[in-house]
Amino acid sequence: MRRHSRFLLRMNATAAVEMLSSPSIQLHTLHSSTSSFSPQIPLRPSFSFRNLDTRRVSDYRRIVGCSSAATSIRSISSATMGFELKPEEARVPPAIPPPTPPISKFKIALCQLSVTGNKEQNIAHARQVIEAAAGNGAQLILLPEIWNSPYSNDSFPVYAEDIDAGGDASPSTAMLSELSRSLKITIVGGSIPEWSGNKLYNSCCVFGTDGKLKAKHRKIHLFDIDIPGRMTFQESKTLTAGESPTIVDTDVGRIGIGICYDIRFQELAAIYAARGAHLLCYPGAFNMTTGPLHWELLQRARAADCQLYVATCSPARDSGSSYVAWEHSTLVGPFGEVLATTEHDEATVIAEIDYSLLEQRRKYLPFQRQRRGDLYQLVDVLRLNSTETS
Repeated sequence: MRRHSRFLLRMNATAAVEMLSSPSIQLHTLHSSTSSFSPQIPLRPSFSFRNLDTRRVSDYRRIVGCSSAATSIRSISSATMGFELKPEEARVPPAIPPPTPPISKFKIALCQLSVTGNKEQNIAHARQVIEAAAGNGAQLILLPEIWNSPYSNDSFPVYAEDIDAGGDASPSTAMLSELSRSLKITIVGGSIPEWSGNKLYNSCCVFGTDGKLKAKHRKIHLFDIDIPGRMTFQESKTLTAGESPTIVDTDVGRIGIGICYDIRFQELAAIYAARGAHLLCYPGAFNMTTGPLHWELLQRARAADCQLYVATCSPARDSGSSYVAWEHSTLVGPFGEVLATTEHDEATVIAEIDYSLLEQRRKYLPFQRQRRGDLYQLVDVLRLNSTETS
């Protein structure tokens, strides 16, 4: 007989440049024809988070609380290994099946922009690059982290905008809203420094094809590191951490949003996967110390762990800046494969996303049905609490 105890993976979800006349654009096509797989996506009805039949807080506490029943010994036959995996209990509340996406294939553009100290120039240049990408067939645009401002604690307060006020108070997001509407595209607008009251955030805005703001993600995990002799940076000196994961339904699917350092926390990506995401987008600006080792590694890990597409977008390298980015904006497929990437310079890479591959990969590696809910659980605190009040 073996003793098995439960443990929880908890996440407190409540708690540029000189103007270029012809931006560099690279076209990438996913060569799925080389695969022998030809899956069909089973159609699933759409759903509302508010109508989910999920475990309530009281049930959760009863199951994984400190009562003797919750900590009872599970009997496992060593001869037959006839235990119950209970994969549905590995996610609390239970995972939501991804909805049928509104589109099965589309092109995404990763716009790796150069950034200068001239904010108006940064905005004008981003406009030019977005228009060029849309003209080449991109239906989803992803911009870099902090694309309208130099990346420094001194610059954040100076370049910050009042996104909620909009208009002249936020010229960066006003431009994104205008283009998403006029070009009929979805824009995951990288991130910009945002003033809200007397607090400063690192915020990503998502605009739909109607030009409306569909979601705003405030960076949850602030970049505070100290590697002696290599890299020291403390975003917490100026920025305030966001308090909520952000997942949004768009015309190109359900997207989970993170910003740079957020990608290091697999729990966030796992929560997005459990909420039915098709794609994770991370605008980011990894540095020259951690970037070569971790940037691609983390993207591929999040994609392989969650069996989703992962898209990242970085600013281009500026060796004269106080903060030098590693770049390499990348699209990774649900098998952890790199589908498209850039180098160090400014460039736009356009690649295809094919959602039929999500179901295919999960069919051949079905570890979502193999999780040991009898041994461990990931708790989506925000969603769990929302079921208590619904």
